[in-house]
Amino acid sequence: MLSGKDNSDLGWDEHRQLIVAKDVVWNSHKEASQFKHLSFAYYDQLTAIYAKDRATGKDAQTTADIIEEIDDEDVT
Repeated sequence: MLSGKDNSDLGWDEHRQLIVAKDVVWNSHKEASQFKHLSFAYYDQLTAIYAKDRATGKDAQTTADIIEEIDDEDVT
């Protein structure tokens, strides 16, 4: 969740199982502020289940790609 680029202002508190960031970061992203004190108790288990299923590389598709493919099939 917090790996990859553009995550330098975010961190993960393993003990409390929550996202940590400076107040300036939370204040600049009001839509995400609801998660400031929210614990993700099953984060590790969910990551173990779902992280391996994330598509990368040449066969990766976005939601928009999938919808377009479905629409194309509906037309034909």
